[in-house]
Amino acid sequence: MKYRQLTKEQFEELHKEFARFLASQKIDAEEWRVLKRERPDLVEEEMNVFSDVVWEEVLTNAEFIEHYSKSSINLFKCGQTLIERIVIKTDNSDIDFQSKAGLLWCTENRGDSSLSYYYAHKDYTKERNIELFELVEKGGLVSKGELYNSVLKMIGKRV
Repeated sequence: MKYRQLTKEQFEELHKEFARFLASQKIDAEEWRVLKRERPDLVEEEMNVFSDVVWEEVLTNAEFIEHYSKSSINLFKCGQTLIERIVIKTDNSDIDFQSKAGLLWCTENRGDSSLSYYYAHKDYTKERNIELFELVEKGGLVSKGELYNSVLKMIGKRV
């Protein structure tokens, strides 16, 4: 398995896609029930294959990832060969970027002296999707990049 198996909640969310995947493997609903009873090893294998297919598609299409901690926001732009990163940090311990109030405060106070902004970029050191998966596993969220682009414009960084 290249990534990790989807969670129960993710499988439930993707149940129609999983049913189509099983149908493409010539496994109908009745056969799936039998396999679950008699061949749990094969069931696990099918779930793993489907999970890898889903992860591969999600990661291949991911253009931006955001990661929030109490005192920092990491914004990633995920190109094909290069990953760019903007970090917003605060030294104000009253601000929590993991809360709505903290994010709103950051948006409304972008020029505050307690905020620092950093930009960096690098080539991937591993396969692109593996690096993105590692970011997601550490709490990163795939996004549309609105915050990244807004902050990039604000700090005036052009690459």
